[in-house]
Amino acid sequence: MSLRFFIFLTILGGITTSLSAQRSRGISDIRYEVRGSDTSLVITLRDIPVPYFKKKRDMRIYARLVRAVKLTYPIALEANRRLKEMEAHLMTLPSEKEQRIYIKNVEDSLTKEYTPILKKMSMYQGMVLLKLIDRETGRTSFRLVQELRGKFAAFFWQGIARLFGANLKLEYDKEGEDALIEYLIGLYEAGEL
Repeated sequence: MSLRFFIFLTILGGITTSLSAQRSRGISDIRYEVRGSDTSLVITLRDIPVPYFKKKRDMRIYARLVRAVKLTYPIALEANRRLKEMEAHLMTLPSEKEQRIYIKNVEDSLTKEYTPILKKMSMYQGMVLLKLIDRETGRTSFRLVQELRGKFAAFFWQGIARLFGANLKLEYDKEGEDALIEYLIGLYEAGEL
């Protein structure tokens, strides 16, 4: 075996290893094709739809939504995880009084942790967060507050939200008006956003 052939195989092996590591980032298939005495490396790229914008305004709206999803989707995932964890723990508590104390402690820790993040959010990002919480938990924010804090608290916070132009009863419609958010979540989960 000649030295040039050995170097070629080493480089080809390195490229293949590197490309297989990139498979999740846009490469769907890597294979070798032999034609006569020639061997070719064939790389098939995954289709990535690129949005088309007729106006600059549409591009700015899309970019705004991308920023909102990148910021709020991890928070919605965390909210769903903590809600499941909290509901499982609530089942183990024997009395309603202990459940209320536990809910209050969780609320205090969440307030302490997320207040700085939520204060920096715009109204638009907050509305996207409300929709994503509905997507992840299957319940609107209004319903969650109602279940955990009672009807009066839910009514009170809905009133405050309405004063500022928000709505705790926002529902996620993945095939309707929130189809673009669903698309962006797919990109986010694939690591392409």
